[in-house]
Amino acid sequence: MKVQVLSRNPDDYVRETKHDIQRVPRNYDPSLHPFEVSREYTRALNATKLERVFAKPFLASLDGHRDGVNCLAKHTRSLSTLLSGSCDGEVKVWNLTKHECVRTLQAHGGFVRGMVVRYCGNSFFTIGDDKTIKQWKMEAPGYGEEEEPLNTILGKTVFTGLDHHQKKGVFATCGQQVDIWDEQRSTPIRSFTWGVDSFSSVRFNPVETELLGSCASDRSIVLYDMRESTPLKKVIMTMRTNTLCWNPMEAYCFTCANEDYNLYTYDMRHLEKPIKVHMDHVSAVLDVDYSPTGQEFVSASFDKTIRIFSKDDGHSREVYHTKRMQHVICIKWSADNKYILSGSDEMNIRLWKANAAEKLGVLAPREREVVNYSQKLKEKFQHHPQIRRIARHRHLPKNIYHQKNELRIMKEARRRKEMNVRKHSKPGSVPVVSEKEKHVVSVVK
Repeated sequence: MKVQVLSRNPDDYVRETKHDIQRVPRNYDPSLHPFEVSREYTRALNATKLERVFAKPFLASLDGHRDGVNCLAKHTRSLSTLLSGSCDGEVKVWNLTKHECVRTLQAHGGFVRGMVVRYCGNSFFTIGDDKTIKQWKMEAPGYGEEEEPLNTILGKTVFTGLDHHQKKGVFATCGQQVDIWDEQRSTPIRSFTWGVDSFSSVRFNPVETELLGSCASDRSIVLYDMRESTPLKKVIMTMRTNTLCWNPMEAYCFTCANEDYNLYTYDMRHLEKPIKVHMDHVSAVLDVDYSPTGQEFVSASFDKTIRIFSKDDGHSREVYHTKRMQHVICIKWSADNKYILSGSDEMNIRLWKANAAEKLGVLAPREREVVNYSQKLKEKFQHHPQIRRIARHRHLPKNIYHQKNELRIMKEARRRKEMNVRKHSKPGSVPVVSEKEKHVVSVVK
């Protein structure tokens, strides 16, 4: 026997509090809502405008260094810990939650050229202009104890780059050559050279942990496998690459920051041309770091700005700048995907939001629903001209705005000249070269 009953859930029609709005039953049948699209378009437009109104990415400035900040290092286990090294050899450990320095040590004489935290998080390594590699405890020394390194290795030449293996007690340095070191030994276990006088940076692959890449002074990017005795291959570009960063989610992809104002994303299996050319900076790009999701990366430039790119887009989705910020030397994306940290020439470390208009803190359930609904509306109408114009517009400093226009005029003039030469030449004698292929000179294996 079937019994049919009426069921009324109080949650559907009773208010949570007496100050809450009255619940109204809705019928979502499209035939009853002929103006649904126009209403949603208006909501999407308002949501896009409000996003630009509330876009305030700058959060805090960490002061304390007495010289320009030359390098930053993220703690591998603690989100709130950051390490920074300056041009006077000083290293500081910061508590990002309290925005204060918890420890200062004089690590080197001259620049701190590189810094990395060991994978276990118990210690960190630094290199400097004094030709030394030093290992330090992460904890501050106790009362009465002196600040001394756990281990010091004397090198023969100046080191310019440093990175640590993700799973082993092995680290890599670069200078006149790329050296692989065991933590227990004072001499490198392997050295790589390939007809280059110096290297500027070296990075381990976070996925395929035996692979590493380095940037050389002869405008080349060299790839290595620690299990091999010789380098794998190298790609030579038209201008010098300052640093590179591997994608933490795609083992074969890496992005490099170049002197020609662009960033290039490569697949290491096909180095003949980059997957994507990322343009927007108006001066040399000095540093790059990926988000933990691998979908975006942030770049630091000599033009005093920070830009956030999607890995698939040729132009930046966001540009950050302040009046006081000078040349940005180093950049890091926090491990929780929410913040960006930048170190610049004028001795400050700045903390930024990765999503400029995001509200920080705990959101109420209904607040979260509104945010998600607005996001979906913006995605649905993102290609409408009015909404796209508002979403893309960014205010730039006057000098960068003028430089950007000047570069655009120069590029158009070159393209026009090339088209005229092609028009008045023998057919096929002036081939069309894509933007991706222009910047690669050759690939050596």
